Amino acid sequence: MTKPPAAPKPRYNLENAQVLLVEDNQRGLDITYKLLQGLGVRSIERAPTAYVAKDLLKTREFDLLICEAALEGSDGYDLVHWLRRAKLNPNSFMAAIILCSHSPMSKVAKARDCGADFIITRPMTPKILLDRIIWVARDSRAFVECQVYLGPDRRFHSIGPPPGTDGRRWDDLPLEVGEPSGHNLDQSDIDAMLNPRRPPRA
Repeated sequence: MTKPPAAPKPRYNLENAQVLLVEDNQRGLDITYKLLQGLGVRSIERAPTAYVAKDLLKTREFDLLICEAALEGSDGYDLVHWLRRAKLNPNSFMAAIILCSHSPMSKVAKARDCGADFIITRPMTPKILLDRIIWVARDSRAFVECQVYLGPDRRFHSIGPPPGTDGRRWDDLPLEVGEPSGHNLDQSDIDAMLNPRRPPRA
């Protein structure tokens, strides 16, 4: 029996995405800018500091913020923390990705706690960047606001990746339910699994 052909991967059009890229290193800025262009993004605003980024966020609408973690003065974590609380509708609710050179658990936790959607470690490939952009674009988590946190709901590890995206971990399972691989169980089979009988005593 021949295996059916794999379903074609969906195509994504990022041509109309409005992206704000914040990076104080010119070389890093150019690399990420060219990666985004290669993915089809046409509208990319570049900001060399968090202060310039804040001015842009107050005057223009964006769909995605990509910022370097280690910015001079006010870093990327502070920028995202400020953005979530700035009451700039709709910018305060847009997706935010933080870039860093390495990501120990302390930085991952810091990115999570400031309200970022994702943290990406450099060097990154175009596929990794595209996967993460698609992830945050299709993410349906609600925003949570309380005294110590404002941002996307952090409790998403147990529900799997958004439909149509690859998981972050090797053992992530898709949310879609596949076709059954065998015969269906009847109710007596299910009852026996849930209430196993003890073997009779000798």
